[in-house]
Amino acid sequence: MPDYPPAVAELLATDHPTSLGPGAPAGALRAKIKAACALVPPACAAGLWLRFDFLDESHAISQEDEGAPDRDFWHAIMHRREPDAGNSKYWWRRVGAHPVLKQLAERVPALGYAYTTPFDFVDFCERVRGSGSAEEEVAKRVQELEWQLLFDHCYRAAG
Repeated sequence: MPDYPPAVAELLATDHPTSLGPGAPAGALRAKIKAACALVPPACAAGLWLRFDFLDESHAISQEDEGAPDRDFWHAIMHRREPDAGNSKYWWRRVGAHPVLKQLAERVPALGYAYTTPFDFVDFCERVRGSGSAEEEVAKRVQELEWQLLFDHCYRAAG
């Protein structure tokens, strides 16, 4: 994990439930998220808002630079969580062969999921969201790993 600024590291250490859907925005953290976003590249800011279930804020940042694979990746995740599977898959097509997808495919088998494509993961999330099943818990763990890998990637890429 990169050496994040203290305000970002503190925010990342904050417990917040993972949701495959839109979740409930952590309103009490809004000011801290906004301050942390000023310390990281825009792609990371999109991720921070998304981590704490502020889908609209994440979406706005992702849309500012459409065609940038990292922001398109956040955009695809945001629509998967909305949930809008078709729109998510549209953005996954725009993302293309992203290095985080390879890392994800290598690491998720340890979580109990055989990752093939982001499209299949969208379908898996659609099937298990809200079920309370063990599969839903697996999907949440995969989504958490996806978030961490992409956030780390975006932070490192900005130098």
